[in-house]
Amino acid sequence: MIEIAPLAAAAGGFLEGFRFPLLTGLVALLVSWLATPWVRRLAIAKGAVDDPTRDDRRIHKEPLPRWGGIAIYAGFAVAVLAVLPFAYPFHPIPRYLIAVLVVGAFLVAVGALDDLHQYPAKVQALALLAAGVLVQFFFDSVGRIQIGSIGIPFSEGMYLDIKAWYLAVPLTAIYIFVVTKTMDTIDGVDGLAAGIAAISAATLAIIAATVGQPRVAILAAAIGGAALGFLRHNYNPAKIIMGTGGAYILGFTLACLSIVGALKVMAAIALVVPLLAFGVPIFDAFFVVTRRIMSGVPITQADKRHVHHTLLGHGLSQRQTVLVLYAVTAALCGVLLMLVVNKVG
Repeated sequence: MIEIAPLAAAAGGFLEGFRFPLLTGLVALLVSWLATPWVRRLAIAKGAVDDPTRDDRRIHKEPLPRWGGIAIYAGFAVAVLAVLPFAYPFHPIPRYLIAVLVVGAFLVAVGALDDLHQYPAKVQALALLAAGVLVQFFFDSVGRIQIGSIGIPFSEGMYLDIKAWYLAVPLTAIYIFVVTKTMDTIDGVDGLAAGIAAISAATLAIIAATVGQPRVAILAAAIGGAALGFLRHNYNPAKIIMGTGGAYILGFTLACLSIVGALKVMAAIALVVPLLAFGVPIFDAFFVVTRRIMSGVPITQADKRHVHHTLLGHGLSQRQTVLVLYAVTAALCGVLLMLVVNKVG
């Protein structure tokens, strides 16, 4: 992949390499923060409201509007399209970035419809896998969202080559599906998914800026800022929830950025990047699926086996549960950052 430093980074000086990501994150935060109340009114008007009496997994006592993902996407897209032309005034927007924006919009739309009509799990899986395949076919010399090789952890230059399309395409689609879906399944407590996504995005932004991936740093900061802006309205007691579309755009974007960024340039620790950056939702999903299989129930059957349900069952409040899982996420991401700094240094 060929990356060209943005103007601020090329000029050097204070916060070199971080100025445009920080600006993008701030713009995304403000847009999603200001857009969320409007989206809330729209969701109520259109009947996109979560009914807490639908099953016993719901934590809320009162109905809450969905569609927060629309505000998150708005913050992300506006920030990227507003800042990127200033960072790269003489270069076109890379095709992979356009693909993230377009396919991300598709997933937000699918999620918004799912919030209204409650599609079967197979339909949701098909949409996510289709998105994971489609995004791979938009690329140029700047970058491509596709896993072409897998580094052997902590080895020097050893990797598995999987550049054959019949291996790379399905592997990449499955990876994007897993990260996106786990972000959806962790969204069960006020502020949990948005906060975890913000921490993971900040980590990817720092890694990207450190290893010379300025565009990836800008995109990661944008999705992190959008998540934080929405979190202002989603933290307990929540006024709105992100809905399926919100979880999809967060998980999908973070998965794509981890591929085009950290997984490609940090081959020696590539396999541990998702396990640390997305550790809480991935391990939660792994243990939930394992327990469902052992219990003889379908893996798609919703239940109260998730880690947040477990913590709530032990007497923690919603805020305490969220803070514990924030801390775990931050610790895992801190380990990842130390590995990256050690590797770069």
